[in-house]
Amino acid sequence: MEQIIFFFVAFLALASGFYFVFARNAIYSILSLIVTFFSIAALYILLNAQFLGIVQIIVYAGAIMVLFLYILMMLNLNKEDESKKKNLPKFIGVFSAGLLLVGILGAFKGLNQKTFAGNIDSSVGLTKNLGRLLFNEYVLPFELASILILAGIVGAVLIGKKDL
Repeated sequence: MEQIIFFFVAFLALASGFYFVFARNAIYSILSLIVTFFSIAALYILLNAQFLGIVQIIVYAGAIMVLFLYILMMLNLNKEDESKKKNLPKFIGVFSAGLLLVGILGAFKGLNQKTFAGNIDSSVGLTKNLGRLLFNEYVLPFELASILILAGIVGAVLIGKKDL
């Protein structure tokens, strides 16, 4: 049953990803990207990486997609603007995708199949293990990162406020 759900969610992610690329309307394209992000989050959860799944939903499907929709509404794209585009960016995109495909095929060719034949630890992606690792072994880099984020927030507030 779990394998059927996995393949269904994977197909949904691929289908919505292809619709994102080939959609004519930008709003429908971004909405299909939201479906893709939720599908990828479901795949993470099915692969026992709950933390990555939740972060995928919060960061990408939440914050980034709201930003994309806001920018799209601010741009106010019209159909007249779409017809003025040149074919050179499309050619560059197809050429770049071909180069990416060649690179991925080269990476798969160099893989050793014996690497995947080992025992799989089912506790690798659990949040409990991640928290234990962050607060025991990597506590100093974790705290330094939090101080850096706090400094960035304070700097953004100071830049944003003109009267202090």
